[in-house]
Amino acid sequence: MTAVTEAAPLPSRAAPRTPTVLVLAGKEIREGFRNRWVLATTLLLMALALTLAMLGSAPTGTVGASRLDVVTVSLASLTIFLVPLIALLLSHDAIAGEAERGTLLLLLAYPVSRTAVILGKFAGQLAILAFATTLGYGVAALAIGWDLQASAWIGFAAMVCASILLGGVFLALGLLASVLVRQRSTAGGISVGIWLFFVILYDMAFLGLLVASGGHALPPLLIDTLLALNPTDVYRLFTLGTGGAGDLTGIGALAAHSALTPPILVAILLAWIAAPLALAAVVFARREL
Repeated sequence: MTAVTEAAPLPSRAAPRTPTVLVLAGKEIREGFRNRWVLATTLLLMALALTLAMLGSAPTGTVGASRLDVVTVSLASLTIFLVPLIALLLSHDAIAGEAERGTLLLLLAYPVSRTAVILGKFAGQLAILAFATTLGYGVAALAIGWDLQASAWIGFAAMVCASILLGGVFLALGLLASVLVRQRSTAGGISVGIWLFFVILYDMAFLGLLVASGGHALPPLLIDTLLALNPTDVYRLFTLGTGGAGDLTGIGALAAHSALTPPILVAILLAWIAAPLALAAVVFARREL
C-alpha cells in the first residue's frame, strides 16, 4: 500500500468502504492481543462472574427463583459498574494516544478516511469487549449447569447482548473524548468524569429528585425521559425489569408502568452508540494534526 501525497483532504472523502473498516478493526484487535487487553479483560470478567455465580445462586432455594435468573441479576449489577469502565479504558487513548506516539500521522498517510479510522477502532474494540464479556459470563453460566429452563437462558443471553451494547455506548463516548483533546491524560480524566456521571452521580440526582417531590408521583413521561437520558439506566431497565430477573428486583414494577418496552430500550442504546460516534467522526474530520 503506497502513501498518498494529498493527506490533508482526507476529511472530505466519501464514506469508507467496509473492507477498510474491517482491516482497521483487525489491526485494533491484534493490538489488543499484543497489549494483553483481551486476556486481562476476559480473565477479570470471568473471575468476577464465577464468584457471583457460585455465591449468588445460594438464595434460590429460599426465594424459589431459577439459579440462572439470580446470576443474571448479579452479573447485570456488576456490568453497570465494570463494563463502562473497561470500555472507557479501552477507547480513551485511541486517537489522543496515537497522536502523542506519532503513529496517527503514519496511519493517515495511507488511503483511509478519518471516518474509517473512527469506525475501525470502534469495531475492533467492540469485538474485544464482546469476546471478553461473552466468554467471561458464559463460563459463569455453564458453571451453574445445563438443567435450567429455556426462559432463564434467553434472559441470560439478552443480558449478555445488552452488556455488549452498553459497552459499545461507553466505547463511543471514550472515542469522542479522545478526539476532543490532544493529551491522553486529559482524555483519561474526561473518561473518569463520564463514568462517574453516568454510573453514580446521575442516579444520585435522580433519587434526589424523587425525594424532593415529597411523595408526589412524577409524570410517567418525565420518568421515562430521565431514564432514557442515561444509558446505564436504560440497560438496568432492560436487564432487571423484564423476564425472570424482573421478579427479583424492584425495577420490575417500574418497567411494568413504563412505556419503554424492550425494543425501544434496545433502540435507545443503539442511538447512544450512534450519536457519539457520529460526533467523534465530525470532530476528527475537522481536527488539525
